Amino acid sequence: MAAEAVIAAVDVGMSVEQIAASQVGMKAIGAGLAVGLTGIGTGVAEMGIGAAAVGAIAENKDFFGLGLLFTVIPETIVIFGLVVGLLLLFL
Repeated sequence: MAAEAVIAAVDVGMSVEQIAASQVGMKAIGAGLAVGLTGIGTGVAEMGIGAAAVGAIAENKDFFGLGLLFTVIPETIVIFGLVVGLLLLFL
């Protein structure tokens, strides 16, 4: 597959260094998208969860632990996005 990429690059007029730089750039864009989109998704999820948790805690103080737990759960999605981004960059 790498030989096909080099042959295609020769046809276009790109050097091997330019191909390698392009591949690194695409990995960086993919990693940025993985982390950024999971962050946006988590923010949207926490918007409703946080409002509901604050309302429940305002009515009954016993819901603090449960509200905190439900608010923290979407944060794991960002951690998964970060792991995928790091895997894209370093593997």
